[in-house]
Amino acid sequence: MADNDSWEDRVKHASETYSRFVPGTEPAQVLASMEKRYGALGTFAFTAVGEMWDRPQLSRRDRSLMIISVLAAQARDEELVLHAGIGLRHGLTRTEIEEINLHIAAYAGFPAAMAAQRRIDDAFRTAEGVERLADRTGAEHLADAQRLERAADVRRSLTRGKAKTDPTADLAAMQDALGGVGDWAMKWAFGEIWSREQLSRRDRSLVVISILAALGQEAELAFHVPAGLNHDLTRVEIEEIMTHLCLYIGFPRAVDGMRATRAAFARIDARGD
Repeated sequence: MADNDSWEDRVKHASETYSRFVPGTEPAQVLASMEKRYGALGTFAFTAVGEMWDRPQLSRRDRSLMIISVLAAQARDEELVLHAGIGLRHGLTRTEIEEINLHIAAYAGFPAAMAAQRRIDDAFRTAEGVERLADRTGAEHLADAQRLERAADVRRSLTRGKAKTDPTADLAAMQDALGGVGDWAMKWAFGEIWSREQLSRRDRSLVVISILAALGQEAELAFHVPAGLNHDLTRVEIEEIMTHLCLYIGFPRAVDGMRATRAAFARIDARGD
């Protein structure tokens, strides 16, 4: 998109988005309906949201990953049902969307994750045309030794090899720094959630960075932005997360997220990593 787009150009970009958001409906009719119902808010919901989703810096699949994450973390029920369905149309699988919600449990809490799962299931039932979803399969039943081994591998990838190689030593370091929180972070968040294969570590970093920005957790972004780079997100992609989120979490938190992101980049550059 150029910086001198005409109104018609802007509508064209937005229409590309809404042809996927509302398949089978003429985008011009969507714009007219939104303006009649919401006035200026409807105009901006069509143009600003539509244009943002059409930007090339992240794929639509990536954008669905991050927006589902943010809506779940914020308990935006109606929008979450809508975007879970859109995520399926953008190429996410049911399994991948469900995997997002494990990170919601870890980074926004179980109440948020349980509530989000109910809304996501509404979208799944609609997409599949069923009243009841098939039974799910639980997670692997792991002993602590397995959890620690997997956690150590995750921690090495998050830190690009800087974490301790011995799982017991790494656990001790986490416990020393964070007490019981460190113990649970190591064994459960890293050892069980992050180590699962149902979603790539790149995608998990995208999800977690989005959740942290939505929750205003700049201190955690200082760790997870470099971790995202170590998981093959690019600087352009991470900045685009913050750019997109200005429409979903508001400018103040997006500004804080962008500042935290650029501060993390500056520390990396200062170290010469």
